[in-house]
Amino acid sequence: MKLYAAPLNFRAIADEFDVPTDFAPEVVEEAARLTDTFAGTRRDARDIPLVTIDPPGSKDLDQAVYIEARGDGYRVLYAIADVAAFVEPDTLVKQESLIRGQTVYLPDEPARLHPAPLSEGSASLLPNVDRPAVLWTFDLDAAGEVEDAHVERALVHSVARLDYDGVQDAFRRGEEHPSIRLLPQVGWLRQQSSLRRAAINLRLPSVRVVEDAGAFELVIEPRHPVMDYNSEISLLTGMVAGRMMVAAGVGFLRTLGPAPAEAEAEFRREAANLGYVIAEDCGIGEFLAGVDADTPRGMAVMREAQKLLRGSGYVDLSEKEPEVHAGIGGYYSHVTAPLRRLIDRYATEVCLAICGGYEVPEWVTESAPQVIQSMARTSQLANTVDRAAQHLTEATVLAPWVGQNFTGVVLKRGEDSGDRARIFITDPPVLAPSIGAPPEGTETTFSLVRADPEAREVVFAWPAD
Repeated sequence: MKLYAAPLNFRAIADEFDVPTDFAPEVVEEAARLTDTFAGTRRDARDIPLVTIDPPGSKDLDQAVYIEARGDGYRVLYAIADVAAFVEPDTLVKQESLIRGQTVYLPDEPARLHPAPLSEGSASLLPNVDRPAVLWTFDLDAAGEVEDAHVERALVHSVARLDYDGVQDAFRRGEEHPSIRLLPQVGWLRQQSSLRRAAINLRLPSVRVVEDAGAFELVIEPRHPVMDYNSEISLLTGMVAGRMMVAAGVGFLRTLGPAPAEAEAEFRREAANLGYVIAEDCGIGEFLAGVDADTPRGMAVMREAQKLLRGSGYVDLSEKEPEVHAGIGGYYSHVTAPLRRLIDRYATEVCLAICGGYEVPEWVTESAPQVIQSMARTSQLANTVDRAAQHLTEATVLAPWVGQNFTGVVLKRGEDSGDRARIFITDPPVLAPSIGAPPEGTETTFSLVRADPEAREVVFAWPAD
């Protein structure tokens, strides 16, 4: 359905939530001067034909991958941008990153963790140039399970910057890049591992606004299988890092407790209302693995599953006992996105120390409390901004259509009365409240009674006029 709407502007959200989209000139100038402090001491790994896979136009490239056969198993080489080699403890860039915590993504402009000369320049794993990196090497058996893992500083050379659409199309044609020819096999094997099968793996598709001659349409972007296969390499790295840290008793874990029984029961009911049947002996993770997230109802069920993953945080193993991440299925650490997330720089340094057999640097341990506080604060900020941008988009696109009828399904009625309900409109794909509703699971027509971009609110009503 194409809807006419006013142009979208997210500047007010950035201002409202104090999201810094610019850097002070002196911070940018310093970032442009920073150089690799480990130059000349790295392993020369420029012979490995690494490639990056990111959205089109991306310049802040954190990861590059190469996969080869190893007997009846596999070897995965995974290069991560070595941001710590540039950002020394006494720099302005370091102090600014402690404040920002992570890149906050507004639809029209990201509020970056690091200035562009660093995040899109000297530290980014851009193609056809030598770059300092942290290189992970994983030896996997025929089932995709880890037999050995190692991490070290290296000098690498990416041979290609690929994007998801192009990679998926190349696999379809049988013309995939040789460096990632084995990515589907390894990704699929990692998905089938016992821990990953039990995990709640959200494959959330993006919903974007498409404009055509003044008409705006909310479109679900396809989530290509290669996106999930590529994600498995990042998850593999974080899981190995987490186990490594727990064994050494030092480091930073990303944690998430299991969903409460009542939350899981509510999700099963909402999934049933969307037309999905979850067998009693089927785990939520196993169910979600079979959902086509590219459909409106698949997208809705993935969004509703987000409520099962609330309460995530970080644990400093020098202060607390290790905790697992229910969304991953085991111990886990953030180590693969240091250009966009503060804690990855610190957690990676811990892994390097463990593998190198030396003490974790003081700058890591001394800043640990501040790093964890920054991640907690900015993760909440990023979630708030993301919701605000989504609600603004929906309200803006729907505003001219107040009074019109839309088809939707009732996900959940109010606990105390049927006066309020949560519904899913199938076209355009929107989750919204309704004033009045038939029984849960009913698909019917709802009237749009409010679409206020300023309040970022959309409300429907039943029965429809």
